[in-house]
Amino acid sequence: MHAQIDTHISSRLKTAIALTAVTLVAEVAGGIWTNSLSLLSDAAHVFLDLFALLLSLWAISLASKPASETHSFGLHRAEVFASFINGVTILLMSLGIFCEAFERLLAPQQVDSLPMLIIAVIGLFMNLLSAKALHAHAHDDLNVHSAFLHVIGDAAASAGVIVGGAIMYFTDWYLLDALISAGIGAVILNGAWRVLRESVHILLEGVPRGLSVSDVANTIRRVDGVDNVHHLNIWTVCSHILALSVHVDIHQDRRSQAAEVVHAIEHALLEHHNISHTTIQVNCIGCSNGPIIKELKHGHGQAHHQH
Repeated sequence: MHAQIDTHISSRLKTAIALTAVTLVAEVAGGIWTNSLSLLSDAAHVFLDLFALLLSLWAISLASKPASETHSFGLHRAEVFASFINGVTILLMSLGIFCEAFERLLAPQQVDSLPMLIIAVIGLFMNLLSAKALHAHAHDDLNVHSAFLHVIGDAAASAGVIVGGAIMYFTDWYLLDALISAGIGAVILNGAWRVLRESVHILLEGVPRGLSVSDVANTIRRVDGVDNVHHLNIWTVCSHILALSVHVDIHQDRRSQAAEVVHAIEHALLEHHNISHTTIQVNCIGCSNGPIIKELKHGHGQAHHQH
């Protein structure tokens, strides 16, 4: 199932990469020709769009590699790491655009607005095609979501350039070129914050957004035969894989059926919370009546045993 999803995502990413490459060439050439900072700013965004898409495709390739002795989860986390890099590049790009826009605000420059307008329309069309190709997986795959944000941000930037080009064509108000560039930088900055916030949350082993530790614990307790829950950990491996480890106490009269109880817990977790990777320890001696969440402490030479 995961292999089919990755193959479909890879195909969509390749389509978006081809469209983005065409857009990049057109906007770089057009920005130099027309002396438009807003068009060159959009081209800078497109360049990093292309980088983000290539990085996303690389991450999917890594995630398809099997688990090994050195990477027991495989390389699925590469997807999240790629999203983090994408977020950092978006942030740096927005800062660069703000600097260039400030210089143009102090000293506006003439822009050849008609060719700029035509090239921006072409860029918008290509961005919308790329966004359409990525949209199907933008909500359930963090890596694709970050790439999708790149493309949507660039589409918004292209729309701004179109409006600005039309106004400058009729009014010769060239200061608008710098203002549009600053607006593009603001859109990019907002996207950077969202991608960085989510990827850092996952890299720091945060509980998956939308899940509650207490809700998951209650789901386990409702399974017939479960007495109590201890040491519950929930984290995200990648967008398609949520993981959980837990200690479960089973009623005395059901201990001979522990395997059936564990199977029922796994089914409940998958059905209600979409948690597919579970490690369930039954009747942990020494942790009975312990907390739902166990505090981990740094230490040297300490051995932590499970019974």
